[in-house]
Amino acid sequence: MKVTFYCSLCLFKRGYEAILEATEDPEIRLKAIRRLLQLLSREFKPTAVPAVIGTMRERLIKEVTGNPDPYAEKKKISNMEALKILPYAENIISSKRNGEERFRTAALVSIVGNIIEFGIPGHEFTFEDIRYLIHRAEEELAIDDLSEAFRTARKAKSILFLTDNAGEIAFDTLLVKELKRIAKNGRITVGVKGKPTINDATLEDALLVGMDKVADDIVTTGSDAIGFIPSEYSSGFLKTYEDSDFIVAKGMAYAETLTEFELEKPHLLLLRTKCPTVASYFGVSKNRNVAKML
Repeated sequence: MKVTFYCSLCLFKRGYEAILEATEDPEIRLKAIRRLLQLLSREFKPTAVPAVIGTMRERLIKEVTGNPDPYAEKKKISNMEALKILPYAENIISSKRNGEERFRTAALVSIVGNIIEFGIPGHEFTFEDIRYLIHRAEEELAIDDLSEAFRTARKAKSILFLTDNAGEIAFDTLLVKELKRIAKNGRITVGVKGKPTINDATLEDALLVGMDKVADDIVTTGSDAIGFIPSEYSSGFLKTYEDSDFIVAKGMAYAETLTEFELEKPHLLLLRTKCPTVASYFGVSKNRNVAKML
């Protein structure tokens, strides 16, 4: 997925807000914003992929400000707020009649969790929105490949689940639990970022929300890269990816990058279309739920 006109504001605004989070020093802020504008001037071209520029942006901000995790506090708050809602979502899933309905509902809850994202122009959310959006999730599902995904998961011997944001990862535990039930003889591995970047989930976030209690294993990408950028990953993570026969990928950054590859194995993209570029790529409206098999 290539950048569009709309990505220009998003790439800048997210950088601007990350700088504000990273430091209160006015001189460092000015230096960081100048470097950010230079980066965008150099890298923003029609052949660019949004998440790749986003990775460069976040690394630049961390380098200039000296703050390795600008969103640390917001990530903690996101996890705590999501955990408060988790029993409510779990009760909805457990009320479903059969395995496929539970899987479907868990996937929709997981997608709703993808609203927990900061700095995207035109995207605002409150944690109170989540309960409401869970009940609207089916109605707002614009691409529905969940039946195909269920059949694929049933046959899978190894599933890799790639997480997106802190907070959101709490709701992902419910879907991982259902995947374990479906793939009875399969192994479920959860992949998180190897280092902090934006508000993406790391191993610390995964352990805090109890992902280690539902997944067979948790691995890190070995990198702070946003989205799927194999050249940035550790050899251990790449082996895990290559050995998996079904990959579930959360969020827009994985959608932006995985669509750049000719994939040899089935992938399920789960996301909320929070920007015009991603929405347009999938041919749906903004603020819609997507469950797309690749």
